[in-house]
Amino acid sequence: MAGAPAPVSAPPLHLDSCVALLDYRLSRPVVTSLKNGQRRALVGPLADALAARARPPAGAVITWAPTTPERIRRRGFDQAELLARALARRWNLPCRGFLRRVPGAAQAGRGAAARRANPAFHARGAVAPAVVVVDDVVTTGATLGAAAQVLRAAGATSVQAVVVARA
Repeated sequence: MAGAPAPVSAPPLHLDSCVALLDYRLSRPVVTSLKNGQRRALVGPLADALAARARPPAGAVITWAPTTPERIRRRGFDQAELLARALARRWNLPCRGFLRRVPGAAQAGRGAAARRANPAFHARGAVAPAVVVVDDVVTTGATLGAAAQVLRAAGATSVQAVVVARA
């Protein structure tokens, strides 16, 4: 998929790595079209590009950072789940919903400090030793860091992230 490559930066806390496909500032219309514009047709090309860009560890299981239940009801889907399932198919790896989001405010529109304090997840039982977490955007890394921390507490020894865009 064409677009400006993502800026390179250290992975968020608790993650071994974080691969991003695009620079969010320049690719925001793509991400918002998927999330809010019901453009599910973007999932396939984005998954193709992510599969070519990132390499999962041996034996990895793919999961996603779930969005809020309110947003799933409003949109009719969780964009991170759609991306995770499509990416898992391309890598021929299992995809499991290891995380449940604890109710709370959405991350969008919040400052960095509020983002870091906000997201909370629970693990749905034991998780695989190697996990790849998929999300649409990484801004401060708070969501992915919180997800990785919970996954590690539930048994993961390697947690990597793959995202469409990095802000």
